[in-house]
Amino acid sequence: MIKPDPTCFLIADISGYTEYLSGVEIDHAQDILADLISTVVTALKPTFRLAKLEGDAAFCFAPTDKVDASLLLDAVERCYFGFRRRRRDVRQATSCECNACLRIPDLNLKFVAHHGLAITQKVAGRQELLGSDVILVHRLLKNTVVETTGVSAYALFSDALIGVMGIDPAELGMREHTEVYDHIGEVKVWVLDLERRWQEEDARARVFVSAADAVSSSSVGVTAPPQVVWEYLTVPGRRIGWQLGATAIEQEVPAGRRGVGMTNHCVHGADAIIEKIVDWRPYDYLTEESKMFADGPTLLTTIELEPTAEGTTVHFRFAQPKKAKDRQALQTMGPILNDALRAALAELATIAGPEGTARTDAAATDPALPGPKSPDNFLAGVQPIDFSA
Repeated sequence: MIKPDPTCFLIADISGYTEYLSGVEIDHAQDILADLISTVVTALKPTFRLAKLEGDAAFCFAPTDKVDASLLLDAVERCYFGFRRRRRDVRQATSCECNACLRIPDLNLKFVAHHGLAITQKVAGRQELLGSDVILVHRLLKNTVVETTGVSAYALFSDALIGVMGIDPAELGMREHTEVYDHIGEVKVWVLDLERRWQEEDARARVFVSAADAVSSSSVGVTAPPQVVWEYLTVPGRRIGWQLGATAIEQEVPAGRRGVGMTNHCVHGADAIIEKIVDWRPYDYLTEESKMFADGPTLLTTIELEPTAEGTTVHFRFAQPKKAKDRQALQTMGPILNDALRAALAELATIAGPEGTARTDAAATDPALPGPKSPDNFLAGVQPIDFSA
């Protein structure tokens, strides 16, 4: 008997596509859909794997023990931000004046997410996720969110998922909502307004230590994609594996989600390094203001993830401290700090690399993404999405 596994289900659906198809040129419309779907799936991997493409939607999943509240929310929001930029870039980059190209801004993106049980079984030669919770997450696509709330770009989370992930929905500005389905009954859900999050993210000031501004820096190459490296940098249980000398990583996390305002207590025996997150751009970089023990300097540090053909280059950069006593302390302890950091980064590369390879290999069995269908492939000249823009 096959045992069901706890699973986090996520469907990313390009909304407005049915209306968009009416009166537009089908060849360019198909290319635009293929491009946007590819953008969405690529942004969600490897935190989520693709189970199936369903027309203008992508059905994805992740084992519950491999994702937490922060990883879920970061993946969803970053995917939406990337979709918005890609939609804008495609429209601006093409000179085509057909209706399909002119109406690209009519397309939007929504998500539904649920937690439950699923079994994996081969059906007609393909691996399929099966179970009542798989049915429920698909039923959630048909909802009254737009009519009830007026929010057209959203992520809808089932209450079951909110509970398992330990999310405080009210603290994160989510709206409570209820849907009713035949043979299922009432389903309590929470709605996150992604348009509002897009505007907040766009307006938030960046705090970033560039290579030119750094007084000290260290880098390491890791054979894992940025998403996997990000997990090792930000999830306490993973960070403790490579942060040499640390006996515990304790986090104070607002609303159960890592991000700006979060504080890390990196415990080293009787002492602790206190790190306050001042900028948070998932998979691109984070910047923290850290207090090096009780009598040590206060440092501003950016950790940037640079994608490469082999995986990721991780850059640690320290800004010149503003206070004279901190500059003096950094000058004194700088060599020791750099030696410890290089050793820790080497350990990070050692443990994150194999997992990155394994997850990349597993994703290679996912369904193939669609390619362009029109002969001229008019999107070929559009640059790949830059999620850090």
